[in-house]
Amino acid sequence: MSVKPEHYDVIRKPIVTEKTTLASETGAVVFEVAIESNKPSIKEAVENLFGVKVKAVNTTITKGKAKRFRGMLGKRKDIKKAYVTLEEGNTIDVSTGL
Repeated sequence: MSVKPEHYDVIRKPIVTEKTTLASETGAVVFEVAIESNKPSIKEAVENLFGVKVKAVNTTITKGKAKRFRGMLGKRKDIKKAYVTLEEGNTIDVSTGL
């Protein structure tokens, strides 16, 4: 199991919110991932980067909001989140660096 540079392109950063903290109690970790990534590539990246066994990967795409800045209309980027459920006994500490 070698870590490829592509794995760092798939997993952008962990997401730490109230909702993701509740999900972590059931063995799930939430990451922001590349918009073009798919479930098998996310699973492979998490297993190689963190050395854990992944049980399931669920993804969701949050569409970017239209926002105004100094009267000009702009749009936030779309974000893809991956809810990664780990096998029993595996944990990832997202408070440390990637």
